[in-house]
Amino acid sequence: MRRVTQNSPSLTDQVAEIKAEEAVVAAAFLSSIPFFVLAHGVTLRMRPDGAFETDARVAAHADGAALCAASDGVRLISGGDDGRIVEISATGETRLVAEEAGHWIDAVALRRDGALAWTAGRNARARQAEGEIKTLPLPSTSRGLAFLPKGFRLAIAHYNGATLWYPGASAKPETLEWKGAHLDATVSPDGRFLVTSMQENALHGWRLSDRKNMRMSGYPTKTRSFSWSPDGKWLATSGADACILWPFEGKDGPMGAQPRECGVRAGVGVTRVAFHPQALVVAIGYEDGMILLTRITDASEILVRRPAGGEHARISALIWDTQGQRLAFGAENGMAGLLRLPQA
Repeated sequence: MRRVTQNSPSLTDQVAEIKAEEAVVAAAFLSSIPFFVLAHGVTLRMRPDGAFETDARVAAHADGAALCAASDGVRLISGGDDGRIVEISATGETRLVAEEAGHWIDAVALRRDGALAWTAGRNARARQAEGEIKTLPLPSTSRGLAFLPKGFRLAIAHYNGATLWYPGASAKPETLEWKGAHLDATVSPDGRFLVTSMQENALHGWRLSDRKNMRMSGYPTKTRSFSWSPDGKWLATSGADACILWPFEGKDGPMGAQPRECGVRAGVGVTRVAFHPQALVVAIGYEDGMILLTRITDASEILVRRPAGGEHARISALIWDTQGQRLAFGAENGMAGLLRLPQA
């Protein structure tokens, strides 16, 4: 990669764009097919080559709005303000998984073994594949939910900390305390660290071996997007006018270390980040609709999408396929698209 200049070559001619006609909440690849979850409760499917299938609109939340989504590469789960948790297959078939009457679905999480979890009101619920649903009362509502990589175990962010919970065991849930409102949650690929974003424009983390606290501050806005590098040594985050990369290679994680910045654009905020699944390359989406690829070893950059202009252009969804050959993106203005990397 090379750093972008006005005359630099780019990948913009490798991008197919469509008008999704509604803000994009999330994107996913199911059996290599790109899917886009739209705010008005419809999920849109593209052909694998990036062409738009006009008949491929799936009404997962016909009477409500989609609020959150998660995918394991085989299925897509969306949760809505209608209280429905809906599973969508690669063929576009839908199945109602559960329904929470009178509650919004604030977060969903999936495991590849078929396990599923969600939060609604002040409850977290978890289910092993087609198994019994377990419920954990929470101290507050929660929109931060993540499975740990080993075992049937969940991390749940909430007010004044986070909770670690084994839904299938009799062990008492463990609370990790830190004052303030904790929003999103992510767990490192090796299971050593839990990190949450906070209402006060900071991150907080715990080293799970000894519950050591880690505070990562200095953000001008809230972090709403996390992505771990394929080797688990870096955590990319949004919330600044650059992609902020925290080091997690050592036993102490980012404690006592300074973060690295890449994709700096003065005064233009980063809204989504997505590490390539095989390389130390991170895709960065901005509030003006621009997308860059940045290689963190030397900070070189390639332009994927130019600034879109207009209101609500910010990138709201960004995800690679499992081979790292295609990048799907969506924006709040209803635009969506697919980058196909050229074959060597």
